[in-house]
Amino acid sequence: MSACTTVTSPLGDLLLVGENAHGRLTLTSLSMPGQKNAPAVQEDWDRAPQLFADVAGQLRAYFAGELTEFDIEFTPGGTDFQQRVWRALEEIPYGTSTTYGRLAEKLGLPRERVQALGAAVGANPLMLVRPCHRVIGADGSLRGYAGGVERKVRLLTHEGILQPSLI
Repeated sequence: MSACTTVTSPLGDLLLVGENAHGRLTLTSLSMPGQKNAPAVQEDWDRAPQLFADVAGQLRAYFAGELTEFDIEFTPGGTDFQQRVWRALEEIPYGTSTTYGRLAEKLGLPRERVQALGAAVGANPLMLVRPCHRVIGADGSLRGYAGGVERKVRLLTHEGILQPSLI
């Protein structure tokens, strides 16, 4: 059965969706307000904040600067190619970034597959906890982020990848 809750964060209210099997939760989606392709809460979903207590605690610790790596069980999803790309995202350490080209190289993908890789990164249903925000353009530009480039800047600044602006 699907369950959901919202968690307040510096990025806005995060919608957490998971699968509940006999009190054991696997996270299916973490989305932000206004995010492209974010799931809409369904009437038959169980609103069960207690099931998400561990995930919510890890998110609070992350935003407090006390956690750099999440330990959350995910519900499998996506195509084989997407899963391969998403596993590579999970290996990008906190406080670092990589480029789409380097990610493609790591996965052994030819240059003509970089666009497909970008689409797989953009289809990541687990914003933040599967760190797609750490992937940037080869020229250092902050290419698209389904949660919005402003949020990507905030996350990269939080992790020390970008320096805070003095504007």
